[in-house]
Amino acid sequence: MNQRYRIKNWSEYNKSLIHRGSITFWFSNDVTAKWHSNSYTGKKGRPKTYSDDAILCILLIRTIFRLPLRALQGFVYSLIYMLSLPISEPSYTQICRRARDLGKLLKNLSAKRPTDIVFDSTGFKVYGEGEWKVKKHGHSKRRVRRKIHIGMDPDSGEIIMGEMTGNGKGSGDAEAAERLLKDAPKSIERIFGDGSYDGFSFRKSVESMRAELIVPPPINAVVHESQDPAVVKRNNALLEIEGLGNDSEARALWKKLKGYHRRSLVETTMFRLKQLTGNTLQSREWVRQHVEVYIKCLIVNKVTRLGMPKGSWELVA
Repeated sequence: MNQRYRIKNWSEYNKSLIHRGSITFWFSNDVTAKWHSNSYTGKKGRPKTYSDDAILCILLIRTIFRLPLRALQGFVYSLIYMLSLPISEPSYTQICRRARDLGKLLKNLSAKRPTDIVFDSTGFKVYGEGEWKVKKHGHSKRRVRRKIHIGMDPDSGEIIMGEMTGNGKGSGDAEAAERLLKDAPKSIERIFGDGSYDGFSFRKSVESMRAELIVPPPINAVVHESQDPAVVKRNNALLEIEGLGNDSEARALWKKLKGYHRRSLVETTMFRLKQLTGNTLQSREWVRQHVEVYIKCLIVNKVTRLGMPKGSWELVA
């Protein structure tokens, strides 16, 4: 007997997929109603013409349709003209300048308060040759990549937190996740990750939150003499695997007993992140790249709330 995954809500999910391409979904009436800024800071200089919501909306459109800044200005102008809206479009230089400061406001990716969270990371190219060319002919130009770290809710599929790093010091998965945990919701009870999150410092951070860390220790890991609760729990995981047979089947069984399979859901989120927004970063400046990463995560959350497939595995002959 074979298994097949059958989607139960195909009609609703199909409508949500169609709605993703609707420009009114990204260029909503709520945003146009507060398009122009009415806030006064009391500082020197002219107040902002366009609100932060307007700039955020434009950057969402830029990322989902993958437009350069000059084409983005023309695209927004055409939308305003066709919809006969009593608003104006900012110039591409204004959009670029305002995007730099927008990162200070984009702190909360989701209002969810999950009990489980899954960490993972992936790479995004800034510029350089494609993967196929490098594989076939090797490097000939300087390639620049950024690493994106996310923590997602396996129940809703939303990205709860995210961070961008380079490839140098502090870019390790466990190090980035430890920084993200400082702003994590207090509701978290279980944290999932692959073997790259097996750092003692990260384990101690999770322990200080009184959460359970479900990370498989490496195959060559050994029991450490320590009374630290985080180290003791890691030792217990090693002893559990040893008691199950201490082989690949024992590790697979341990993962099944711990519910480790939920970690695979973050792989789907990573795929959706690149499929929806592309696997490159358009910005060249570090600060704007941070903003672009947040924008990508917001897009994934926005389409996730719009509708997700719900199904189950069925046996087929």
